[in-house]
Amino acid sequence: MSRGGTTRFRSGESGNLKGRPRKPAAQKSAFDLVIDRTLTVIQNGVERELTIDEALQQKTYQDAITGNRSARREVFKMIAKREKWIAAHSPVPEGPRVEVRLEHDPDNAHEALVLLGIASPDRRDREPDDSNDWLLLEPWAVAAAFARSGKRSLDQDIAEIRGCTRDARSIPWLR
Repeated sequence: MSRGGTTRFRSGESGNLKGRPRKPAAQKSAFDLVIDRTLTVIQNGVERELTIDEALQQKTYQDAITGNRSARREVFKMIAKREKWIAAHSPVPEGPRVEVRLEHDPDNAHEALVLLGIASPDRRDREPDDSNDWLLLEPWAVAAAFARSGKRSLDQDIAEIRGCTRDARSIPWLR
């Protein structure tokens, strides 16, 4: 081609009759090919078509329910991902905003501990001017708490634990 005048092709014409080559279609991975397939499963006597992805999710749910810890973690991740998606895609509520304030009510906390069986009322005699409702922890709650604490030295705390537990003698490791 020369700069000054003549070119090989007229204006608006191209030498590439087929046009610009298209980008190759995105290659599907082996995972994508498998995950899009469907399976026929029977649930509660009814035949259903599920994608492999749906079948894997259902198997994970079943494993989580039966106590598989890694399946539980996976289900929690799925739930968190779903909650995040819903929050991002849900419409903004209209109307006035409502402010929620939680106040600490020690009486309510005491009632909750008694209702849940974690503590029971302390019936021991107290000072005449003591208007507090004292609670004693149930032995199972103390044992469960210390089973989770790892390797901690309790030598200094044992006397206090005994004083705050309804029947401290029933906790095997405090004997």
